[in-house]
Amino acid sequence: MLRNIKLTLAYDGTDFAGWQFQTGQRTVQNTLEQTIAKVTGQFSRVAASGRTDAGVHALAQIVSFETANVLPAEVLWRALNAELPHDMAALAVEDVPGNFHAQRDAMRKRYRYIMYDTRVRDVFRRRYAWQLYNRLDVPVVQHAAAALVGRHNFISFQSSGSERETTERTIYDLSLRRWDPPQNHVVQLEIEANGYLYNMVRNIVGTLVEIGQGRQSETWVAEVLAACDRRRAGTTAPPQGLFLVSVGY
Repeated sequence: MLRNIKLTLAYDGTDFAGWQFQTGQRTVQNTLEQTIAKVTGQFSRVAASGRTDAGVHALAQIVSFETANVLPAEVLWRALNAELPHDMAALAVEDVPGNFHAQRDAMRKRYRYIMYDTRVRDVFRRRYAWQLYNRLDVPVVQHAAAALVGRHNFISFQSSGSERETTERTIYDLSLRRWDPPQNHVVQLEIEANGYLYNMVRNIVGTLVEIGQGRQSETWVAEVLAACDRRRAGTTAPPQGLFLVSVGY
């Protein structure tokens, strides 16, 4: 009899070619499926709440898979952590009802994007933040970002390569703050929505940075949203600053 397992997974995306299986590439899915097979003695196809791109990190990715293995959840959790590489960790393993599916049942996801805005290069943050060389005006960006909250057509913030049936999404929260103390050069953006288009978060960040550095007005983000044209938006922010924080069901 098959059990359905819900796995909460953290990973540093730096050395992965993204989530999804790719022949000859080290991906999170490949690595996880190989580890599960080693621990349980059988192959299990895993489903994630959503795919992350190369270089993108996860603090709490949700994964589901079926297995006939009878190891208790706590033992399975310890066994997975003993075999997973050092840039991955199983945070929790639990038995769930058979109809649970990590992707189909996800209702909302929260992402975090980290920026570092100083002319002094920080060699220790290069894997986990976007280095900006001009300081961001955080209050201005926060005011501009308010136009994105709510249900809208976000096609202006969708990169080509993964078309969806609808480009409407609902953003529940979009907030920015500068880490304490105030002179700190780290800016954190958090966004929570019911779903995302391809590169939507990174395209929003790239657009807001142009406003925060004074190259565009506060009203520009609303104009980009209304244009429904990707060419009107800002650049795509690099992947290393992006973290999947949580998934709601």
